[in-house]
Amino acid sequence: MGFTVCTGAMSMCPFGAAPGSLTFLPTSMLMGPSGPMGSCTDCIPFLNISPFGVCMSMANPITAAQTAAASGILTPGACIPTPSGTWIPNKPTIIGKTGPMLTNDSTLVCSFGGIIKINMPAQFTVMT
Repeated sequence: MGFTVCTGAMSMCPFGAAPGSLTFLPTSMLMGPSGPMGSCTDCIPFLNISPFGVCMSMANPITAAQTAAASGILTPGACIPTPSGTWIPNKPTIIGKTGPMLTNDSTLVCSFGGIIKINMPAQFTVMT
């Protein structure tokens, strides 16, 4: 069983340097203790997913360019979350107005090779 994810949740990318926060608009029509709950379609960069500091993936064009300019020494570039789809729920049990609700065991694939996972769902009282 997973916890549903609300605004204020924290997520992490393995190529990122810092955790990022998640923000959701009340489009799902479901509210959690810290604000609107997220659905699997809430994956818009900078609106729903904040950057993870700097990106260490060589698939990121900024990192690749900075590393090339530094004679091959890995130089992390700015993180720009670039989802290659929607959140992938492990076991969707709650369906909101906009689709399956996001749970703490959901993952999101970044186009630069990272798998974004949820560290803290921002609520701990309602399990799905």
